[in-house]
Amino acid sequence: MDLTRICAATLLFEGEQKDIDRQEAIIYDIAKRYKGFSAGDRNGERGYILTFVIAYIRDMALRCDIVAESFETSVPWDRCYALCCNVKGKIRNECQKRHINYFIISCRVTQTYDAGACVYFYFAFHCANSTCPVETFETIETIARNEILKSGGSISHHHGVGKVRSPWYKTTVTETGLELYKATKHQLDPKNIFAAGNLLPNESFGLETVRAKL
Repeated sequence: MDLTRICAATLLFEGEQKDIDRQEAIIYDIAKRYKGFSAGDRNGERGYILTFVIAYIRDMALRCDIVAESFETSVPWDRCYALCCNVKGKIRNECQKRHINYFIISCRVTQTYDAGACVYFYFAFHCANSTCPVETFETIETIARNEILKSGGSISHHHGVGKVRSPWYKTTVTETGLELYKATKHQLDPKNIFAAGNLLPNESFGLETVRAKL
């Protein structure tokens, strides 16, 4: 087995036992067709636990001059593969333009639905020779987000919009959606208490942010 040309999938089956047995039979039959096999429950548990330690790996990498972070999107099935290829290709090109010689870009499907999937991208690069590594990362991530939207992906699957992804909010919900949000905000939150400064800057509403006097 060539360990440089394999992939692993961690699967969690939910429901009654009969449903789990049926789902497992279907999945393992598909895997067998492509020379895949089950690695066992214990390895599945290890793969699931990895989700909770990724942040600690990122912090450890910083001490080795490696900047790393993830970003996610949701995408219909018929655009999923192309989106993954396009975004990874775009990041590779941007790294080459900036003479970043040591970097990693990978992706994985984390949640699946009938209509599409959630895709996570993981990007890391060696920043010892960079004067502004965080700024470099944010610039490349912005370019990657533009590529995600061009490739049929969404502004976010579950991380939300907030301030980080607010520049893409208007183009995502359209002008009509934007005006609907503003009208709702004026009626239900006239003092601009909730989500102040998120999605849209406060001046877009003609409101001032109310701050606690503590």
